[in-house]
Amino acid sequence: MDFEELKKEQLKLAQKIVLRDDFTTVKTVGGAECVQHGDEIVACVVVCEYPSMNLKEKKVYTLHNPFPYRHWFEAYRELPAIVEAFNMLDEEPDILIVKGNGILHPRKIGIASHVGLILNKPTIGISEKCLLGTVENGKVLLDGNVVGFEIKTREHALPLYVSPGNLISLGSVLTIMPHTIQFPHKMPEPLHIARKVAKKKTKERGTQ
Repeated sequence: MDFEELKKEQLKLAQKIVLRDDFTTVKTVGGAECVQHGDEIVACVVVCEYPSMNLKEKKVYTLHNPFPYRHWFEAYRELPAIVEAFNMLDEEPDILIVKGNGILHPRKIGIASHVGLILNKPTIGISEKCLLGTVENGKVLLDGNVVGFEIKTREHALPLYVSPGNLISLGSVLTIMPHTIQFPHKMPEPLHIARKVAKKKTKERGTQ
C-alpha cells in the first residue's frame, strides 16, 4: 500500500470539505458504525427520528477482505461497507453520525469527512479518544483552530470527542449532539443501535 499517495489524496480531498450547514431542518439523524469479524467488515447504518431517537430503519452490509487497518486511513477500510449499507436505505437521514473522526485528523479528513464527501451528506464524527490536538475549555484545537469538542455524555464516564465531517458547522455539531444522547447510553443513540445491530450480525455469522 502506497500510503504517501493516499496522504496526497487525503490532502486534496480535504480541500473540498465544507464546514457550513447544508440543511435547514433536522427530522432524522443516522448512525454508521463498522465491526470487524475475522477478515470481514460488517457495517450498519440506522436512521432515527430527531429528536425522539425512535428507530426508523436499519441496514447491514458485509464487506469481505477489506483494506488493511492503518491509523488515520480508516476510511479506505470502512468507507466501502458504509456506502453500501447507506445506499440500501429507504430514507436517507438529514445528518449522519459516523464512528470515527471528522476534521479532527492530521490532514483534516477523518472517516466522517470522507463519508460526507462521497455521499454528499452532512456528517459528524465521534471518537472515544483524542489522539491529536489540545483540549481547552471543551474545545479541541489543532494548529490553533477549533476542530471539534470534548463532550461529557454520561456521569462518571470518560468524555467523547466530536468534530464536523462535511456540510455542517461547528456550532450545529455542538447543538445537535446532546439531543442524540439517551440515558444510560454513552454514545449517540443512532451509533449505539448501529453497533448493537452489527455485533448481533457478527454473532449470527459466527454460528453459521
